[in-house]
Amino acid sequence: MQEPYLGKIKINLKKVEGQIKLLNKMLEDKRYCIDVAQQVNAAIGILKQTNNLILESHLNTCATSKLSSDRKGVREDFVKELVKTFNLTGK
Repeated sequence: MQEPYLGKIKINLKKVEGQIKLLNKMLEDKRYCIDVAQQVNAAIGILKQTNNLILESHLNTCATSKLSSDRKGVREDFVKELVKTFNLTGK
């Protein structure tokens, strides 16, 4: 993984780490369920954003060689891998 993706991903993961700690504290403090759910949604949002950065980085690096491969199987396997890993079908 290359910059600027790596730096952004690390920052996002530190944010999520902080949110997880906050969520545990909120549970210990018996905070209102909706407040906890909102924090969970915020963490999910950052994780989705992080996953998009990983996909973008992957497409800008690894994808180049795989998609330009002369071997049809390599290209097809790569596309299947992307669809499965990043849940691009929406299922």
